[in-house]
Amino acid sequence: MLGLMQDQPLLISNLIEFAERHHGDVEIVSRRVEGDIHRYTWRDVAMRARKVANALDAMKLAQSDRVATLAWNGYRHLELYYGVSGSGRVLHTLNPRLHPEQVIWIANHAEDQVLCFDMTFLPIVQAIHAKCPTIKQYVALCDADKLPADTGIPGLISYESWIAPQPSTYAWPSFDENTASSMCYTSGTTGNPKAALYSHRSSILHAYAACLPDVMCLSARDSVLPVVPMFHVNAWGLPYAAAMVGCKLVFPGAGMDGKSVYEMMENEKVTFAAGVPTVWQMLLGHLKPNNLKFSTLTRTVIGGSACPPAMINSFRDDYGVDVLHAWGMTEMSPLGTLCTLKNKHLTMSPEEQMKIRLKQGRAIFGVDMKIVGEDGNELPWDGKAYGDLLVKGPWIVADYFKTEGGHPLVKDAAGEAWFPTGDVATIDADGYMQITDRSKDVIKSGGEWISSIDIENIAVAHPAVAMAACIGVFHPKWDERPIVVVVKKPGAEVSRDELIQFYDGKTAKWQIPDDVVFVDAIPLGATGKMLKTRLREQLKDYKLPSL
Repeated sequence: MLGLMQDQPLLISNLIEFAERHHGDVEIVSRRVEGDIHRYTWRDVAMRARKVANALDAMKLAQSDRVATLAWNGYRHLELYYGVSGSGRVLHTLNPRLHPEQVIWIANHAEDQVLCFDMTFLPIVQAIHAKCPTIKQYVALCDADKLPADTGIPGLISYESWIAPQPSTYAWPSFDENTASSMCYTSGTTGNPKAALYSHRSSILHAYAACLPDVMCLSARDSVLPVVPMFHVNAWGLPYAAAMVGCKLVFPGAGMDGKSVYEMMENEKVTFAAGVPTVWQMLLGHLKPNNLKFSTLTRTVIGGSACPPAMINSFRDDYGVDVLHAWGMTEMSPLGTLCTLKNKHLTMSPEEQMKIRLKQGRAIFGVDMKIVGEDGNELPWDGKAYGDLLVKGPWIVADYFKTEGGHPLVKDAAGEAWFPTGDVATIDADGYMQITDRSKDVIKSGGEWISSIDIENIAVAHPAVAMAACIGVFHPKWDERPIVVVVKKPGAEVSRDELIQFYDGKTAKWQIPDDVVFVDAIPLGATGKMLKTRLREQLKDYKLPSL
């Protein structure tokens, strides 16, 4: 017997309709690329998102066609979030920090039809447009009078000119909630980047989870500043969760330095902010020497990489801000765990509480997880045993777009499918998970992944290099930075500076290794694979020359 409930699909268009109807006068504030502050409301977002949908209809884009963005956090990007997905197309947020050749590969793999970009990224678009044959229309996210006369990009139109002639009325279509809504590419240790393809259902369920009290605890009383980029896993779902509860959104635009972030927080009475540790490091670096305090900020979610204990202590003790440690992945939409205390922990000493807060936290409802040993059997939740971390849930990928890199799921003895995170972790008796290592060799720098394989491939392309291994080393600001360990060919010579320079134009500048270490040999295993664990042990006392 089925329940007698209405059958209505969970669609992203429902979010913007709800925000317009119930929170229409709530502000959305953005620092624009031009430097000025733009203000309007959820009602305005909804109206202009409908114009975006009409513009896409006028182009005769089919359902599930991809519309790409190269954009900062701002109001026009938010309109695309709803206008593109709400009309049945797929929003593809491109990462502008990638090298142009990587952007070209991703745009072609996604078969993007439209590319909307902030004027900051005009040089990138000029470098790639001739090599992206599927893109039919380029749209600059600016006013008509801000569009340069000659960009070299055929048919380029300003965003305002693009949507201006379109009606502000639009009947959002109804379709299967499992229809694709957005996509985000992530790079792994081997092969090409892979795309997580989110659905309307997964995005709505993820937004519900984000708002829970033990997660981000969002409400209509909040003023939220997403410092985490909208091109990075949908800004951790905040553009959707904010519409769901009707909170104020404050977008920092391209200004990510401590001074501009602090000014936005104070001017807009921000209560909640989310970002990676490097951003908060810059923020604290601005506060302390200027003897500044927060007047409204009460909590921040920090993810992307482990948060240093000193940062948690500083936020809490010096500024009265509660730090929420989070963990997730692009393949998980991204929220997986968030670290908040249970009732029984409230009477513990601050030192004991800190031991808990440093963990990645408890699973959110909708995410199941376990750790397994080499034999695939589940290990105990005792906080001591560590194994490969597996996850499953309704907002976790079942496959990659076009099955790039193969099918990711693994089945356990019971036949249940799990996603292998590539992380090694422990789980304690209370369900708190802690990452102890990464089985992957990607390097996380400032919250962004760097593929060690890509760095190695470039190095071995140099005529003097016989073998190269890339590993991450500690950096106080960026968490990790890559170095490349090199064995030279017999009789060949290459200097550190020559090899660093060899990377220019072959990868993004922030992915170029910080140093080169020359060795006689790189340790190899029985099958000929490089033993990076042993290499890290050999270089345990290494320090970057810049530190």
